[in-house]
Parts: sequence; C-alpha cells; structure tokens
Amino acid sequence: MSEPRHVVVVGGGIIGLATAYRFARAAWRVTLIDPAPARGATWAAAGMLAPSAELLPGEEANLARQRRAVAEWRTLSGELAALVGRGPTINIGGTLLVGWDASDRALAAQFAQVARAANVEVDFVRREDQPDLFAEITPRVVDGYLLEGDGWIDPDDAVATLLEANQLLGVEVMTAWVRRVESGAEGVVATGDSFTVHADYGVLATGAQQLPEGVTARHVVRPIRGITSRLRGLDRSRQPTLRAYVRGRTFYLVSRPDGYCVIGATAEERPEARVEFGELARLMRDALELVPGLDGTEYVETRYGLRPVSEDLDPFIELLDEGRWVWASGQYRHGVTMAPLASLEIVALVSELS
Repeated sequence: MSEPRHVVVVGGGIIGLATAYRFARAAWRVTLIDPAPARGATWAAAGMLAPSAELLPGEEANLARQRRAVAEWRTLSGELAALVGRGPTINIGGTLLVGWDASDRALAAQFAQVARAANVEVDFVRREDQPDLFAEITPRVVDGYLLEGDGWIDPDDAVATLLEANQLLGVEVMTAWVRRVESGAEGVVATGDSFTVHADYGVLATGAQQLPEGVTARHVVRPIRGITSRLRGLDRSRQPTLRAYVRGRTFYLVSRPDGYCVIGATAEERPEARVEFGELARLMRDALELVPGLDGTEYVETRYGLRPVSEDLDPFIELLDEGRWVWASGQYRHGVTMAPLASLEIVALVSELS
C-alpha cells in the first residue's frame, strides 16, 4: 500500500487551518507549522461575512467570489458538525449602514450607489418606519441603508473547531517559525531553528508575514492593521450588523446573542502590531456616541492583527518554485469570509499538480 501524499502548511490562521483540514479530509498526510496557531489576524477579526458591506468600487468579481464563500461556510460548518459534533453558526441578518452627521450620511449614500451598481440589494430605511432596526442606536440617526445577504460567524469558535477537527484527522501541528523553504525533484523542505520537515508539496498561508527565505514571488503584500475591542452586556444580535461613518471614520459593531459585542474600524494603513491609546480612545468615543447603551457594558479586551493586502486588493494563489510551493494571500478584509472557498481552491490546485 503506497504512502499518502504529504503536504506541509505554513501558517495557522483560519485559511491555513481550513486548508489543513481539507487536505486531511482528502486523505493527505498534513503537517501544519505556525508559532501561535489561530493568533494572527483571525484572532482580531470580528467574524463578519460581509460581501455587500465591504464592497469597494471595481470589486465586482471579488464580490461574486465572496458570495460563493459565504455559501461554502454552510457546507464547511456541516462537515465539521458531522466530525466534531458542532460547527460554526452562520448568522445571516444583513448590514445596516448609517451616517453620524450630514457628511457621513453623504458617504453612506455614495456607498449605497456603488453597491446598487454592483447589483447588491440595498434598501433605504427610516427609523420611523422600522424602529427595531435602529435599536440601541442614538436617536440622532434617523435613517440608513439595509444591505441584504451579509452575516457573521464567531471566529474564535470557528478556529477552535478547525483545530479539533484537524487533531481528529491526524494533522501534525508544530508550534514554531519556518525560517526557510526549498523545493526540488523529490518535494519540498521547510526548515526552522531546530527542525526540518520534508513533504511532497507545501502551502504558504502566512498572511501579512514576510515569506520565508528560499522562495521569490511575483505578488507583494503589505500589512494593514485592524483593531477590535470586545464588550459584554448589550444584545443587538436580532438586528443587522451595524456599520457607520462617524466623522469620516468607519465603525462597525457585531453583536452576539449572549451580549458579547465586537467593535472596530475596518482598517488602518499602519504596519505596527500595537494599539495606540489615542486610536483606542477614538474607537471608544465613536462607539459611545453612536450606541449610547454601550456605556454600561463590561470592557473585556482589545485585540489587534495585521491583515495582508495585495497591490490590486484582490486575493491570489500563486505557484512558487516550479509549482511545489503554493502561496495564498491578499485576502485583506475578507480572510474569514474567504477561508472555506480559498482552502478548496488551494487543495484542488495542489491535487492537480500531484
């Protein structure tokens, strides 16, 4: 009986974990290497599945892929439930986009125009007609735009379930840095400070981190910082995810049924893996002015992560070293959304190569 094909996955964020799971489910031998699995950009993510609300002009093709990815989350959740006994809950309730002042309302209207041009279903809604949509939002916000099809998952639950599934499927997890990768006629090599792993193929799911030594790539990614704060004590989970422009700044609030809230701003063009006090203060100010009820909530923690953005803002899968290594990155704001679809595409590509 022949030995199973062996793949090494470098990077243990949500895409790396989903990719390792897909390979193991397809009867590959899998080694996953990451210094701190599930503690990169995924750890700071709010878990939004928001193809509509995170649309940018010119991203129509990416919008279609994200919609397929949301559907793949249902498939992946069902598979995990069958294996582990539970799967991430896919919550689809749409997004409510509002503006804090007149300038912010103009920004919201501009976004609605872009979204409609991309065939996103957008409804103009008023507080007086649908007061439940505006629950907990300051009375000064009297209208907004409801974007259909968006939702969220709990990324902490998703990665914990993927880690358990990988363990059950026999995935070897190594907590270490990969310093150098190579390839040759016999396969690939991943080398760290005190180990060397040989495999048939390799996947680099390294997010915003620099690629290990030994490979060169056509694509380039740069890190974009995201910051989220977690609060407990306000339940807006029966309403759509809240997004807003506040004095020109972006803001979002994801509320879960147990009163656990995640607030954040979409992105900052900063590579520093840290949180400045002023930036945190601005986030809290925006949150309290937009959702006054947050004043009485319990502060839990603040998280931050660096997300990988490509030069053209699109995710990519690139073959390196004559096809022995595959680099998947550039997901930017959509890492959580794209994980199930990207992992399928990675496994399909490597399987074709083999």
